[in-house]
Amino acid sequence: MAAVMVARQGRELQRYSDSTGGRIVVGCVPYRASGGAGGEVEVLVISSQKKGPAGGVLIPKGGWELDESMDEAARREAAEEAGVVGETGPALGRWCYRSRSYDATYEGFVLPLRVTAELDRWPEMGARRREWVSPAEAIERCHHAWMREALQRFADTVKASSAAAATVKAAAILGSAL
Repeated sequence: MAAVMVARQGRELQRYSDSTGGRIVVGCVPYRASGGAGGEVEVLVISSQKKGPAGGVLIPKGGWELDESMDEAARREAAEEAGVVGETGPALGRWCYRSRSYDATYEGFVLPLRVTAELDRWPEMGARRREWVSPAEAIERCHHAWMREALQRFADTVKASSAAAATVKAAAILGSAL
């Protein structure tokens, strides 16, 4: 018998920002290397629950609750909203943004999440579409400036890591040729 995952609801355990007074949210950029090791990186984006495809694409994010770490919140949101599990890395940054639904400024943190499994069933599968795209396409299709900035920071981090790995590989090849 498979375990059933249920999305958390309610605001009782929400964290609130001392600087903005609004909720603190945590999101993630789920990613994978396409075509195996050394392949291009793809990110998983989701549709808006309220607006569907017309709302552009989003990254999974939601309230950071008092009984969980930032890492746990990012992994929970990825499982609830996008149906993926994985391992997080260090936060890409902190953003403050104005809520489109409430008269509040939220504080948001975004972590990269290396996807290790895609779930066949997840809590919000009936309300959201998920799609693997390039980081550039995700940035282009996202309507939220703060999420575009997080996606760009992720893309820049991937480029820097790829360049560093290429340098190490070249040094190893040159070293073995000597």
